[in-house]
Amino acid sequence: MFQIKTLNKISPSGLNRFDPERYTYGDAIEQPDAVLVRSAAMHDAVLPDSLLAIARAGAGVNNIPVDACSQKGIVVFNTPGANANAVKELVLAGLLVSSRRVIPAIDWAKTLKGNGDEVGKLVEKGKSAFTGPEILGKSLGVIGLGAIGIEVANAAKSLGMTVFGYDPYLSVDAAWHLSRSIRHATSLKDLFANCDYITIHVPLTDGTKHMINAEAIEQMKDGVRILNFARGGLVEDAAVIDALGSGKVAAYVTDFPSDALIGVDGAICIPHLGASTPESEENCASMAAGELIDFLENGNIVNSVNFPTVSCPRSGQMRICIIHQNVPNMISRISAVISNGTVNIENMLNKAKGDFAYTIVDINTAVPAKLEQALMAIDGIIRIRVIA
Repeated sequence: MFQIKTLNKISPSGLNRFDPERYTYGDAIEQPDAVLVRSAAMHDAVLPDSLLAIARAGAGVNNIPVDACSQKGIVVFNTPGANANAVKELVLAGLLVSSRRVIPAIDWAKTLKGNGDEVGKLVEKGKSAFTGPEILGKSLGVIGLGAIGIEVANAAKSLGMTVFGYDPYLSVDAAWHLSRSIRHATSLKDLFANCDYITIHVPLTDGTKHMINAEAIEQMKDGVRILNFARGGLVEDAAVIDALGSGKVAAYVTDFPSDALIGVDGAICIPHLGASTPESEENCASMAAGELIDFLENGNIVNSVNFPTVSCPRSGQMRICIIHQNVPNMISRISAVISNGTVNIENMLNKAKGDFAYTIVDINTAVPAKLEQALMAIDGIIRIRVIA
């Protein structure tokens, strides 16, 4: 019986995927085989020896101690693309409200309450204070062409915008979904110089933190409008506040309010609503549960942020799953130990990701305890799991 610990309220669309004859789940489980989490902070959490995997029902994993998990051989999954449509729709709303000054106009209209028949005249007299440009024919720069960035780029193109995309790590699979009419920006400088609107869709890392800073803003068009529905730390608050004050930036729409930004003229702070739709929560929960099930039952890894994608059909009676360091001669040492144990290898698959690697070995016999011990004795082996 697999034990799944839930750290947040998880949609039934995900929980219902767990076969009650094989799985138990809940928030009180103390020795879980896996954790299913949305936004709960795990950096101070104890990672028990029983823990094999953590699945984040969402794209970002900043709430999970990924490095510590890697060292312990705990696979961390996310759900890329499951909330892409929800975020895309809010980005489109952000494009519109950054241009048409809809939010301050609504706030102003509320002040007209109590003027009776004069409201109509007051509206016509005061509406000119809230004019703003149309997005048709304007240029949008999309930084990061993952699942969300591609959907935003394609949707903006269909709305009549000229779209520039920048992503030096664009995958072949992602490229297949990108409209051929999206223009390729060869650098951020190229994108900054050409775009009236800029939207960011990259993960927050040491390399991307404050990528939108004073120096970057200086390279942008005067009156640029910036949208951030990815992570708050990607944009330096102080720099964008200064640029709003000078008029260099006409509007900044963010899904990540901060105390410094709230109340600043031109800053539109949305309370992290990007993936807050019932459809998105259902998609993320279902996808995360499916990743855990396939890993726990078959050892397959798909959509992990710290280990490579390794997935193949079962071809033997038993499957040995080995998490290890990505070092030379590891595969030869693993195969030599298994062969010396008079076990025939039916299938073997290995892939690496950074400093770590994952190997699946299918065999047609039971795995002797001494074989597991011999494998664990290999320098660089982090974790071994045998699946019947």
